[in-house]
Amino acid sequence: MQYALLIHEPEAEAYPQGEDSQSWKDILVAHNAFGGEMAQAGVMRGGAGLKSTSTATTVRVTPQGRTVHDGPFAETREQLGGLYMIEAPDLDAAIEWAKKLPIATTGSIEIRPMLAAPEGL
Repeated sequence: MQYALLIHEPEAEAYPQGEDSQSWKDILVAHNAFGGEMAQAGVMRGGAGLKSTSTATTVRVTPQGRTVHDGPFAETREQLGGLYMIEAPDLDAAIEWAKKLPIATTGSIEIRPMLAAPEGL
């Protein structure tokens, strides 16, 4: 089964000096090593980091129509910073990979099973 490992972190705590800082470079090195470990184990299916929420655009859908807004959909304590897509035999195996995932400071990793594409698509 495929799972998404969604990385949620407080941006301001995780990268206080921005994307050119040494702390940012250090976490990228850790993620590259983690991705390499998953690739070596044959579980990696994809993934990417996301730029900061200051670059986000949200399209809101309501009964009145669609509107475009700067920033993320909701203000939260933690922001979605990136994701990995993995192949794991079960949730317990996905949890074990999530426990190894490098996070800069505090945060959480949400594990979600991916929907399978319907036959014929």
